[in-house]
Amino acid sequence: MMIKMLLAVACSVSFGIVQAQNVPTVTPHSPTVPDISTVAYPVPTVTSSKPTVHLTDPSFYEQIPLVNEVIGFAKKHLSIRYRSGGTSTRGFDCSGFTRFCFSHFGLSLPHSSAAQGNVGHAVDKSDAQPGDLILFKGHSSGGNRIGHVGLITEVIGDRIKFIHSAWNGGVRYDYLHADYYQRRFMGVRRVVTLLAEK
Repeated sequence: MMIKMLLAVACSVSFGIVQAQNVPTVTPHSPTVPDISTVAYPVPTVTSSKPTVHLTDPSFYEQIPLVNEVIGFAKKHLSIRYRSGGTSTRGFDCSGFTRFCFSHFGLSLPHSSAAQGNVGHAVDKSDAQPGDLILFKGHSSGGNRIGHVGLITEVIGDRIKFIHSAWNGGVRYDYLHADYYQRRFMGVRRVVTLLAEK
């Protein structure tokens, strides 16, 4: 009988020890500090300091409302034939076309793409806006003289769309990222600020 009692006491003590090991330890409350290696913190978004200006972006046209009108006027002359020295709807050369478009709104540009390259002020290609003139070398990509000009109509990301009178198609749209124009690109001139002064 004594042995049974001793066994019962031993079992109770062992069971109590096991239970004590399974009881969670209670510690005073303290703020939880996360492990920074496992916490996903939001990554700041990096944006360009200069927003992309689209043709329909009103903020640009609020500053110079005539820009939209100049571009709209230029579009009305799509497909008019190329004509060397032309400055009218019977046919345009490149500078004759840009001169025609701006003169309709009271801004007189010279009738020469090289001379138009001296009007207004130069802007970086990354800052190009609708309404700017875009300038190119002539037929030879090896030269260093301005020989062609167009009017920028849209800037979407790094893509620049322009309207111009081309010898092989008359008044039409093209994109600066096309190889032909990339090789001949000479610069961008901002002349629309002259319109704002009118």
